Amino acid sequence: MSWVTIVVGYLLGSISFSYLFGKWFKGIDIRKHGSGNAGATNTLRVLGKGPAILVLLLDGFKGVAAVWIGSWVAPGTDEIWVRVLCGLAAIVGHNWPIYFGFRGGKGIATTIGVMATLCFIPTLIAGLTAIVIIAITRFVSLGSLILTALLPFLLWGMDRPLPILWISIVLCIFAFIRHRTNIVKLIQGKENKLGQKRA
Repeated sequence: MSWVTIVVGYLLGSISFSYLFGKWFKGIDIRKHGSGNAGATNTLRVLGKGPAILVLLLDGFKGVAAVWIGSWVAPGTDEIWVRVLCGLAAIVGHNWPIYFGFRGGKGIATTIGVMATLCFIPTLIAGLTAIVIIAITRFVSLGSLILTALLPFLLWGMDRPLPILWISIVLCIFAFIRHRTNIVKLIQGKENKLGQKRA
């Protein structure tokens, strides 16, 4: 049953709301517009604020729901690895969705949903830090990277369960891999800022 829920977490995460909204609202494949990413930031750039906010919330809820499913199947403290793997599966699904040719987003909103459900306070601290960074620099990618980089240190410092620490490290690696082109652009000074039209 635990493995079934992990698969369900992946299938849930594979629902790409950014792609679906692009098709529903403008009849386009959003992965062929803007930055080419199926996520909330590119939805903002291509479709506007309303769809972007919905994508952000729904992508985050995918992570919350996946962990909840794991909690329902394995409610005991000793079974925390089931909840962790369900959350990880949802993020893998978002990044590499089976329904959309394995071309998804970068997984930050879903990561926030998963981690906030597993460990709310560390995620809140990392999230507020990321918001401040984004507000100052207007670089969403930079804020996203800082969020995922901070989480392992916060979890280690707060002595949280080892499975949650491990997933935070894995998700940090995911984030840096998925943002590798953004990192290059940040170094070169070519990264697009929030609210800026893509060159």
